[in-house]
Amino acid sequence: MDLLIRDAGVVDGSGRASYRADVGVRDGRIAAIRREGDPPLSGTRTLDASGLALAPGFIDMHAHSDLALLRDPAHEAKAAQGVTLEVLGQDGLSYAPVDDRTLDGVRRAISGWNGGGPGDTSVDFDWRTVGEYLDRLDEGIAVNAAYLIPQGTVRMYAVGWEDRPATPAELDRMRRLVAEGLEQGAVGMSSGLTYTPGMYAPDAELTELCRVVAAYDGYYCPHHRSYGAGALQAYEEMVRLTREAGCALHLAHATMNFGVNKGKAGDLLALLDDALARGADISLDTYPYTPGSTTLVATLPSWASEGGPDALLARLRDEGTAERIRHHLEVTGSDGCHGVPMDWETVEISGVGDPAFGAYVGRTVEQSARERGEAPWATARRLLVEDRLGTTILQHVGHEENVRAIMRHRVHTGGSDGILQGDKPHPRAYGTFPHYLGRYARELGILSLEEAVAHLTSRPAARLRLPDRGLVAEGYRADLVLFDPATVAAGSTFAAPRTLPVGIPHVLIDGRFVIEDGARTDVLAGRSIRRTPGRA
Repeated sequence: MDLLIRDAGVVDGSGRASYRADVGVRDGRIAAIRREGDPPLSGTRTLDASGLALAPGFIDMHAHSDLALLRDPAHEAKAAQGVTLEVLGQDGLSYAPVDDRTLDGVRRAISGWNGGGPGDTSVDFDWRTVGEYLDRLDEGIAVNAAYLIPQGTVRMYAVGWEDRPATPAELDRMRRLVAEGLEQGAVGMSSGLTYTPGMYAPDAELTELCRVVAAYDGYYCPHHRSYGAGALQAYEEMVRLTREAGCALHLAHATMNFGVNKGKAGDLLALLDDALARGADISLDTYPYTPGSTTLVATLPSWASEGGPDALLARLRDEGTAERIRHHLEVTGSDGCHGVPMDWETVEISGVGDPAFGAYVGRTVEQSARERGEAPWATARRLLVEDRLGTTILQHVGHEENVRAIMRHRVHTGGSDGILQGDKPHPRAYGTFPHYLGRYARELGILSLEEAVAHLTSRPAARLRLPDRGLVAEGYRADLVLFDPATVAAGSTFAAPRTLPVGIPHVLIDGRFVIEDGARTDVLAGRSIRRTPGRA
C-alpha cells in the first residue's frame, strides 16, 4: 500500500454501525480494508489512526466557491472541514455559460457572493463555456468541484434583464445552452427564483429547461420563489414542475424561515413524504444554523432590478422610485424578501465591497440607522448606492426547531451555502460540517454519528450519480477525512467566523494529504467532477 491507515474507527458513510479496521490506499483508491483477524496489510507509509474516525470526504451540496477555488489555492475554509467535493453554480447565478456582455452583468450582480466585480483582477475570466470553466478548475484546485448550469445566467445570456416571457427563439437558445453545458460535464441546473433575472422565468419556461436536464439524467436545484410568506406554495410549485418535466429535484438550503413559518417544518416534510411516496426523486440540503446570508440588493422587489445593475442604481437615486422600493420592502413585503415586510433589526451587514463602509460591518441596519439618527431605509439605500450593490448581509430569520426537524429527514444532505466574501461572513462557510458532527450529533444527539456522516457523504454522492465516492469501500476513491469524534467542532462563530475547526487532523483527496496533522499542505489534488457526456 502507498498508505496504511491503521486501527481507524471506520464510519463508512452507509449509516451502518462503525467498526475498527486497517485501511490501505494505493494509486488514489481504497485498495483493501482489513478487520481484526484478517490477514494484515503493509504500507510504504503508516498512519496511526487509533482514537480517530475514518469517513468518506464530505460533499458540500451548496457552495459559493466559484471564484474562491481559482483565487485561493489553499481554500482552508472548506479543506479544513473535511470537504473533498463542492457543488458550484448555485442559486441560478454563476460565470458560465456567458458572452462578454453577460459576464459583465453577472460579475456585478454577484460580487457580494464571490468578489470578482468591476476592477477585480484577482481572477482571469478567460473562459466562456461550461467546459472551459471546468478546464480551468482542472489546472489544480484545493478540493474537487461539480457544476450546476445557472438558469439566471442562461436567461441573462438569451433574454437579458427584462421581466417578460422568453420568445420561442429565446427559449430554444436557452435549451441549447443548457444542453451544451450538460454535455460539457455539468451535473444539473440551478435557479435563484428570488434573484433577478432568473426569477422572471414563468413555470412553463422552467419546465422546458428541466426537460432538457432530465434528458441528460441531471437534477434541478432551485432556490425557490419564497422561504417566507409563500414558502410551502413555493415548494409545491417546484415538486409539481419537476414532476411534469420528469426531472430529479434537489431543494437548495431547504428551510422554513421568518415568523410566519415558526414550527412549520412538519408541513414541508409532509409535502415531501407525499411526493416521495408517489415516486418523485427528491433530495434537499441544509446548513445547521438559523440565520441566512445573501446580498442586501437581493431583498429588493424584483421590478426594481429590471434592466440590470445600472438601471437599479438609477432607480435608487431617484427619490420617488426609491420611496416605492421602501414601501414594497417595509409595508407590503417584497418578493426579494420572500413576501415578508422588512424588519431591519434582523439584517446584519456582514461585508462590503468598498472598505470605506467597513464601520457598518457587524451592525444591523437598524443599529447603524439609530447611530446616524436616520430611518433604516436611508441607511440601506446609501449602502446600496455607494457600495454599488456589493453589500452582503446576514438575516436572522430562522427557527432552531425547523432546522433540527429537517436535518433528520431521510433525503437530507449537508450544504454550507458558504459565502466567503466580507469581513464578517456567516460562520457556516467555515463550520458547517464539523458543526453537524460536534453540535448536532455528539452534543444534541439529533443524529447519530453514523447517520450524520451518511447525510454528508453517501447521500450527496448518490444524488450526484458518483459511482466511486461517498463510501469507505474497496475500489472507491481515497477521498477521506480522519476526525476525533470526541472533540470535532466548528471553530467559527458569528463573532469570529473565519476560525478553522478543531478535531480534524487529516484530509485526503485521491490518497494525497490536503490537510496533514491539522495543517494545510501545498497539495492541489482537486479537479472538476463531470457527468459522463451524452444523454442518459
